[in-house]
This record gives sequence, C-alpha cells and structure tokens, in this order.
Amino acid sequence: MPELSEEHSQKSAGNAVFGPSAAVRLSAGREGPDSLDPLFQAVSASAGDVPALLELAQEAGKQWPKPGEGSTGLLWELLATVAALDVAAARVFEPHLDALAILAQAGHDPARASGAWGVFAAEGPGMRLSAERNGSGVVLTGSKPWCSLAPLLDHAVVTAHTDDGGRAAFAVDLRQAGVTCEEPDWVARGLQEIPSGTVRFSSVPAEPLQGTNWYFSRPGFAWGGMGVAACWLGGAVGIARDYRESLSAGRLSGREPDQVALAALGELDRTLTSALACLAGTAEGIDRPGQRPAEQVSPQQGTAGQVSPWSNALRVRGTCAAAVERVLSVVGSNRGPGPLAFDRKYAKRMADLALYVRQHHGMRDDAQLGTLTLKGDAPW
Repeated sequence: MPELSEEHSQKSAGNAVFGPSAAVRLSAGREGPDSLDPLFQAVSASAGDVPALLELAQEAGKQWPKPGEGSTGLLWELLATVAALDVAAARVFEPHLDALAILAQAGHDPARASGAWGVFAAEGPGMRLSAERNGSGVVLTGSKPWCSLAPLLDHAVVTAHTDDGGRAAFAVDLRQAGVTCEEPDWVARGLQEIPSGTVRFSSVPAEPLQGTNWYFSRPGFAWGGMGVAACWLGGAVGIARDYRESLSAGRLSGREPDQVALAALGELDRTLTSALACLAGTAEGIDRPGQRPAEQVSPQQGTAGQVSPWSNALRVRGTCAAAVERVLSVVGSNRGPGPLAFDRKYAKRMADLALYVRQHHGMRDDAQLGTLTLKGDAPW
C-alpha cells in the first residue's frame, strides 16, 4: 500500500470513506485495486491541486505495475479508477507512469528517475525539434508543442528529429538552462488545470533512449496508447456513476425513474461493460506467456495471421473513444442543463473528458486500422 504524507492523510480524513466499489474493474471476479484505497482517497481530496497530484503520481510510479510485465490489466484498472475520480488527475498520472515505462523499456532503471516526468511526443505545423550531435553528446534545439504541465515537471521523455531523417526519444532535464516553457493561452473549460503549451529548447543536453525510430517501433508505444484509452473509459465510468446516483437520489425523494431513464442506464451499462471487456481481453493477450516485447511483431507492421500491438491499440482506442462519446451524449441529454450549470464536479468531469477524448483521431485511426485489417492483421 502506498505511503501517504501526513498532509494527504489529513485531507482525506475530511472526506467520506472511499469504498471498494469505487474501483473500476476490467472484468468480474479478479483481484482489483481495492488495497490502494488510501491513494484514491488522496486523489479525490487533491482534485485541482496539480502539485499534490504530481506527488501522488510519483508515489504511484514507485509501486504500480508497468505494461507488458504481467499486470497490464491491473495498471489499466488503476488508471481508470483515478480517471473515474477526476479526469484531470488521470492526465497527471498517465504521462508520469508512461515515462517510467519508456525508461524501463529503454534499459534504464526507472527507480533512479527522480521527480515528476512527462512525455512530449506531439508534432505541430511550423514547429520542429532537432537532435544535434555535440561532441560525444546530443543537444536539442527547436520547439515542441502540446507539452502538458511542462513548467511543473522536472524531466520529460521528448521525441526529436535526427539527422538521418527519423525521430528518436531522449530523456531531458527540464530545469536546465536553455529550456523555455511558454504560458499557453488556454481558453478551454476542460482540463483547465492541465494547460498544454510550447516548450522551446536551445542547445539543451539530452540523453538518447535507444536509437532512431525505436520509440515508435517498440510494443510499448501501443501499450501506452491503450493506457490513455483506459483513462478515457474511466472518466466515462465516473460520468455514468453520476447518472446512476442521480436516479438513486431521485428515488429517495419519491421520484421513480421512468422507462426512458432506465433505458438510458441500461445502454450505459452495456456500452461500458463491452468496452471494459475489450480492455481486459487485450491486457490478457499482452501478458500471456510468449507475448513479451522481444517476441512481438513491430507495432505498426502487422502481417497476415498476426495481430500487431498497433492494430490492437487502434481497436482499443477506437472502442473506448466510441464508448466515451456515447456516454457523454446519453448522460448529457438525460440529465439536462441543470447539473451542467450548477453541479461543479459533474460539469468539470463532462468538460474534462470531452476535451481529453479528442486525442483520438477518429476516422483517421479507423483508416489505419482498415489498412492493417486488409493485410490480414486481424483476429477474424
């Protein structure tokens, strides 16, 4: 069980006891994250307090499993449970844990990775980050967009263009001279405490993590993408629970739910249950003996008769994104404008998740999956 600071314990003590039912399960009848309830209580108490959440993410990083090491399903349950509590909290936890997993996959000891970490791999028009040789080392020069929480982080895994035409990953100390974090003009109502701005690098020393294109070709790239999908789905579970609780509260006050309200709840149940089962089955496949990283096909190079990690990632991300969109629509239309206007927690959850799930590329990702499926990279 994670050790919590006295401050976190005091903050949690003022809240209602956070019971085992709050854990998000990928499948029935398996061991779950109930033993970590104190951490979840601290997450709930720290919602909106990013420095406190970064501390909790660092505690989680010391003990939570990494993908592909036998407990992928448990990792995704933990991430989903955090998102069910507070979507923005999951946006703090997921990059830190992903960065530690990347370091481990690159052959580094993540236990030696101090401080809070992020992963900056996005590209943007008119922006380019280049890796240049400088004596026996490498320096980064240029700009990187969509760097969430950069001013509050200590380190990041950053991708940059290399002189051989590819891209590579580097570990970077963000506290070095030459790193400038721009203050973004973040107007979104969702994820207000997680602004994503541009970071500029001026001859900043960086440590290479394997070689060119390793970052994108490792199975862990696909696993990380599915970890994000687990966060999306956890956020949807939180919204569906809000709806279920609103129906329960109505019954206590003498308002029985009508057939339309019950039909909506039934649709939410089957939508979420199906998506959770998709995550669970994929996690089991990742952890199955004989499916370790060195034995898997490259994430984006599926061939006939083989299901690649990347096609699995596209299936999982698409399935979870569709479930999220449906939950947002069903709950939003059934609860109406009142809670969006006056229920702060619910309104925040809806806005946060609506923005977060936009990381999915919709039909473009389906087109990628269709290309792989045409090659025979499919279980059917």
